[in-house]
Amino acid sequence: MITIERVGVGNALILKATRLRALQDTPLAFGSTYAKEAQSSDEEWIERATKWSDGEKSVVFLAMDRGEVCGIAGSYVIPEDARQAQMVSMWTAPTHRRRGVGRRLVEEAIAWARSRKAEILQLNVTSINDGAISFYERLGFTMTGRKEPYANDPSLMECEMARPILL
Repeated sequence: MITIERVGVGNALILKATRLRALQDTPLAFGSTYAKEAQSSDEEWIERATKWSDGEKSVVFLAMDRGEVCGIAGSYVIPEDARQAQMVSMWTAPTHRRRGVGRRLVEEAIAWARSRKAEILQLNVTSINDGAISFYERLGFTMTGRKEPYANDPSLMECEMARPILL
């Protein structure tokens, strides 16, 4: 049975292992790289987990299957416009794709953003990630038209998608 847990100080090193695993599995899906994040110390990961676990401005969720992480997703309220939230670090383990894990993580991010009074949930996806684009479209996200070069490979574009959050 899949459960969803919030990241906190107590599972900071699980966050680290999961994030590094995700960066190795799908390097073009993230704004950072495995090489960069693997250099962070355990103390830095604990600080990151503390920051993300405040629940007011940001949150990270882990999808768990019998004690093993099978997915991750984070969200934060955009500081300049609290009506908008951004979803980040979305990843589902290859063993759990097309089994509803990603949908559950997105639903958690939407529920959290709604609880923060956000009206729109945004995310960025690389233009070549057709599977992710289709997945997000099935969940009600649409392209906003905003694009910019992908930081890790400027030959690719990063596209913004968004969906309204009904209050």
